[in-house]
Amino acid sequence: MPKLAPSLKALINAPFARPDPTAATARITEVYKAIASDAAKHKVGLQPWVTLSSAATFTLNSPESLAALHKVASESAPSSLANPKVQTAELIREVGLKCISFNGIPRNINCLNAFYASLPADVTSQLATKGTRQPTEANLADITKRGRGLWNSVYAPFEDKLVEKLATSHPDLPVHILNSHYGPLLSDPSERHGLAKTGRVLTSVIAIACLRAQTGVGPQVLSHVFGLRKGIEDGSYKAAGEEVVEGAEWLASDEGSEWILRSVDLISEALGGGNFARPGAKL
Repeated sequence: MPKLAPSLKALINAPFARPDPTAATARITEVYKAIASDAAKHKVGLQPWVTLSSAATFTLNSPESLAALHKVASESAPSSLANPKVQTAELIREVGLKCISFNGIPRNINCLNAFYASLPADVTSQLATKGTRQPTEANLADITKRGRGLWNSVYAPFEDKLVEKLATSHPDLPVHILNSHYGPLLSDPSERHGLAKTGRVLTSVIAIACLRAQTGVGPQVLSHVFGLRKGIEDGSYKAAGEEVVEGAEWLASDEGSEWILRSVDLISEALGGGNFARPGAKL
């Protein structure tokens, strides 16, 4: 394999390019605990606050912080969870997978790998190992149907107009969004084989948290705040196969959605803000 010139390697790893993940800070554990405590005050269950915290942390590219989140989440889990360390780990990594639709693949690969490596053997040995999203000739129609169903729920009554608008930018843009993201990734397959399920409400929470932490995409944050609300209004959060999300109706209210945004802001502040590409870097 040919070697890279030292100058090229130095440029790849130049400090201004911020090549490394975001380190956990001394404050981050206390921030997660504060969000958990505040969630309890508002009668919001474990899943929503862990989901928004996970999505924000994946977006901010801080794998060390995911380990701290897992510890807080496991200790905060209700007694009804049979195996809180395993179940919270499954939820965190399912959120990380869905973050790909909003943050792209690289940082989510890195964070998922580092999160898995941070878990003790007695947890990793119990994590699900069978995938559930492999497309086949037999399930393609179902993938397309559930993807379009989620899309319609999020964007109604403008679901068709939005597809048309996206297609004017590039004819394959809505094709890719619907058939690579909403269908196979953001909507949940019926069979999970032990993997966590985020469902209609928590998927909207993921979108809001990712986009808020990412910054620079206010219109999309607004769309998914409305999308969360529509999931309650159209009843899709109670559809067959959907799990009960404690506090779902409140999260979709003005007060609840503000709480989601402010909770993400707390995490972002604790980790030093977003680290997506910024203008102004000089060579």
